Amino acid sequence: MSLSLSEPRRRRLTLFAMCMATFMTSLDLTIVNVALPSMQSELHMSAAELEWVISAYSLSLAAIIPASGALGDRYGRKRVFLTGMVVFLAGVIACAVAWNAASLIAFRAVQGIGGAAMLALGLSIITETYPQEQRASAIGAWAAIGGTGFGAGPVGGGILLTYFSWPSVFWVNLPFAVLGLVCTTVAVRESRNSQARRLDLPGMVLSSLGLVCLTLGFVESSDQPWGSALVVVPLAVGAVLLVVFIWWERHAPHAMLPPALLRARSFMSASGIYMLTYGGMSGALFWVTLYYQNVAGWSVLRTGLSWLFMNIPFLAMAQFGGRLDSRFRPSVVATWGTLVAAVGVFLLSHAGTTPFAVSALGYALYGGGFGTFVPAVTHAAMRDVPPGVSGAASGVLNASRQIGSSVCLAVLGTVGVNATVSAWHGKVSGLNGTRRSVALDQAHNVGGGRVHTVVDALGTSFRQTIVNSFLHGYQLAVGIAAACTAVAAGLAWTGFRHRTERQEATEPEVQEHEDTMTGNGPQRSP
Repeated sequence: MSLSLSEPRRRRLTLFAMCMATFMTSLDLTIVNVALPSMQSELHMSAAELEWVISAYSLSLAAIIPASGALGDRYGRKRVFLTGMVVFLAGVIACAVAWNAASLIAFRAVQGIGGAAMLALGLSIITETYPQEQRASAIGAWAAIGGTGFGAGPVGGGILLTYFSWPSVFWVNLPFAVLGLVCTTVAVRESRNSQARRLDLPGMVLSSLGLVCLTLGFVESSDQPWGSALVVVPLAVGAVLLVVFIWWERHAPHAMLPPALLRARSFMSASGIYMLTYGGMSGALFWVTLYYQNVAGWSVLRTGLSWLFMNIPFLAMAQFGGRLDSRFRPSVVATWGTLVAAVGVFLLSHAGTTPFAVSALGYALYGGGFGTFVPAVTHAAMRDVPPGVSGAASGVLNASRQIGSSVCLAVLGTVGVNATVSAWHGKVSGLNGTRRSVALDQAHNVGGGRVHTVVDALGTSFRQTIVNSFLHGYQLAVGIAAACTAVAAGLAWTGFRHRTERQEATEPEVQEHEDTMTGNGPQRSP
């Protein structure tokens, strides 16, 4: 379909469609968090199943983003983008009508597949649409809208869940999806690259299955002993598949991870930083949400509004981060940003044992640190990437965030649940007879923070014991998230300081791609 549109109007509608897409995908990374306790209650979900609601979406994004970019270059960016938006919309509707945990998790994976196509191709379409002199402002608007979606998720979810049930966090996507579909259809011009690299299908399958198996093994360890087949087999298979993937990428004619990227020190450091920081963020916010709603008894609205302590500093520093990046070396900005974020997570790990003012400060430092280091890390990542593999680099960098979110969430979820259950067993082991048996049977509810359910079964005298057991696992998991972020700071300092003569020589060649990745300032969204 094509309408007679002036060129300026066509560009504005194209930008609007891309903004709607990134807003939806960013929104769905956070809005679901505040709905987790409601889903847990209505669908009778375990803590492991709640982890899968987040991980299924992130894993699909990670697995499909590189392939979507290659498919769009070869078969048409508009065509693949539209297909992704339709798949995302179908996933949204399916999630809203999901009838149990398994169906919700499966439909979240469908959402992720559609979202991957939109994330992978949005920047390419904007780049093809706008001339170079207008491109930076267009990409800046696109990135800012993405940041708005990330921040609006918890607040919007809190408002919706105050008046409606959990499916509302999915239904809210419908108007944005319809607007995006219409604008894409009438305004976006088709574009493709006749010299596009071929799709590395074996690499995609090996990496995807390996990550799924690893995540499955870690998640199952929340409910199963570490020596059980349901844990050992997926972990072993996942490790083998990823080793085979690395071997394949070194020999494949059209590798998804080109050897030139493996030699780019700043790029590999940035990918590691993103895995650690986004993994820590997913794990920390998962546990923080369960604590405030399930244990502290906050309403979803109050929980959502509390995230403003994090979102406002994030957006403020994202706007200001570009100036820092121009005045200081990326290694300095990235290191200090991640250190500040690590301190913020550390303060959040003490929720429940300190006044909320401490957690509010933790939120603020976390958001401000994130808004500071993301533009700097992106800048440093692309500075030593050869221009010929910049498209693959963009896909891998975006995928590294989602890999961290899914795999690290599974690990931190497992650590927290196991620590909580272990503490609970230690506290109730001295009970006698039937009461001890009933208490042990409630271990999985304690691990998920379902205080009211356990109190109904055992009585109010157990409430503080339940809370103390949960906080034991909570503090360990969120503390590890803080440590992951601190390790990322060390990686930023050591990985970004090294510059070779070749990197300095090629920096002007990749400057345009850096602007594409950062929006020329830095309103990148997590």
